[in-house]
Amino acid sequence: MNTAAMTTTTSMTIQPGRRSLVRIFSLEAKYEFLKLLRLPAYIVPTLAFPLVFYMLFGVALKQGPRGAFDFPTYLIATYGAFGVMNAALFGLGAGLAVERGQGWLLLKRATPMPPLGPYVGKLAMCLLFGTLMVGSLFTLGATAGGVRLPLATWLALAAVQIAGAVPFAAFGLAIGYWAGPNSAPAIINLLSLPSAFGSGMWIPIQMMPAVVKKIALYLPSYHYAQLALKTIGMDRGEPVGRSVAVLAVFTLLSLGLAWAGWRRDEGKTFG
Repeated sequence: MNTAAMTTTTSMTIQPGRRSLVRIFSLEAKYEFLKLLRLPAYIVPTLAFPLVFYMLFGVALKQGPRGAFDFPTYLIATYGAFGVMNAALFGLGAGLAVERGQGWLLLKRATPMPPLGPYVGKLAMCLLFGTLMVGSLFTLGATAGGVRLPLATWLALAAVQIAGAVPFAAFGLAIGYWAGPNSAPAIINLLSLPSAFGSGMWIPIQMMPAVVKKIALYLPSYHYAQLALKTIGMDRGEPVGRSVAVLAVFTLLSLGLAWAGWRRDEGKTFG
């Protein structure tokens, strides 16, 4: 058989496998989305809370005195980041912990499903819910909040916010492998709420006490919020490279912790 024929044969045998992987990942994402869409415990904190908070604070404070702080525009960036962060932490962290407790991950390992199938599906679901939340918040901000930004700025802000799901999904993965199904939501709330407050996601970081501003420098959520705020020119001037590096290190450490938890589960199951 000549080289061209061998190449053709090889591509014909590999291509169906690639299509199968795409189909598996797509179905995992689809059913994860439908499952969480029916869970008020996920929908309310992910989609409803940022919108309600924005109505209470962003819209209510938009009629401040001339020259006052632009709350509606600031909160578009930070509440969007907070919503995406919650979508990733609860979707991957709490969801994975529940599936571990119910034995679904063990069952999936006994099937021909690719090892990354459940995680790719959950990450895609987090990105999808984050996109829905950001789109809803932008619509609310542009209508009720009176926020006016150039189209390029809206798109850049959305891209930064949605991309922020990746590091916090990695952290959620670590929580999902180390926390129990009942304790995971409480742990996520215990970690996410104070870090969001201390990062300036609820109250502008400029209005925080000096000690909070110092602590914020060590919080990944702060650097995530600063990247979002930089797109609208309301950040504190943190270098982009530093914030990206902090989030990259945070992602790698979270993945390492998740891998250790996965190895622990493997040892308990097959050891």
